[in-house]
Amino acid sequence: MTPESIRIDDVRTDSKLFAYTRWDVIPVLFGVLHFAYFWLLFYLFPRAPLWVMLLLGFIYSVSISWNINGISHNFIHNPYFRAPLLNRLFSLMESISCCFSQVYYDVVHMRHHKGNSDRQDENGETIDWLSIYRHGHDGQAENPWSYTFLSFFRDSPGAISAELAKRGPDEVRWGKIELGVLITVMLLETVLNWRYVILFFLPFMYFGHCLSYLNGYYRHYGGNPDKPIAWGVSSYDKLYNWIWFYNGYHAEHHFRPKAHWTRMTALHAQIRDLQQKEGVRVIKPPHALGFLDPSLPARSETAAPSAS
Repeated sequence: MTPESIRIDDVRTDSKLFAYTRWDVIPVLFGVLHFAYFWLLFYLFPRAPLWVMLLLGFIYSVSISWNINGISHNFIHNPYFRAPLLNRLFSLMESISCCFSQVYYDVVHMRHHKGNSDRQDENGETIDWLSIYRHGHDGQAENPWSYTFLSFFRDSPGAISAELAKRGPDEVRWGKIELGVLITVMLLETVLNWRYVILFFLPFMYFGHCLSYLNGYYRHYGGNPDKPIAWGVSSYDKLYNWIWFYNGYHAEHHFRPKAHWTRMTALHAQIRDLQQKEGVRVIKPPHALGFLDPSLPARSETAAPSAS
């Protein structure tokens, strides 16, 4: 078996609502619940005790990473609905829940799949804007804590807009709509309760995105940027994958990005022997706890052989 010969069956359904499978009702419903939770926090802030709000804020932070890496991520690769309008509306809802435009996220994520957490070239650049090597030194992966807490500030709106423009005016327009609606929502909440937005919501929102970057870091730390089948790092913890919509099968996902989340276990079974042969990295804990893995390699080991 060679990597080129591997095919995974497409998911098909006769549903008039869902594009791939009726199982997508699960992430859709959880996406709606997350949207409701976004508004619930605003409602409860002046009414609930501080300790309750701190707990709910932390849950919101975790849920941002959960949504981005599960619901939103799977939606980008395989939009849930047949009707384009429903996909647009779901994307808009997700933009509010996670506090960034899903159209813009799509652009950044597709660059991620073009580069696959690639190493720096001779000019110190990477194709993947999210690459763990982009801000590293001596050919090594970046320190996980600077990657986690600084990546939120590193997005280049100009570069993202330029890449988005290549997709045509419709995508540019929808990106602006999502940003405009999100800004309007945040301004409205600020006018109604600035303490909530400034002192509570923004810190927990930022921390949630940091958790997402932490999750992303260990989905590639110890992977092999030079082998397509080993680009990603997988975690097969059952509870993690049930809750995170099989986000743990990340080596499999990078190997076949269009494989539906319900097909991850089948894809893994199909390529398991080849993965073992090519040295695909597997960690025991969920990716966000990847720093606890007992076989974690030193950062010096992440450099390319010629850079070591």
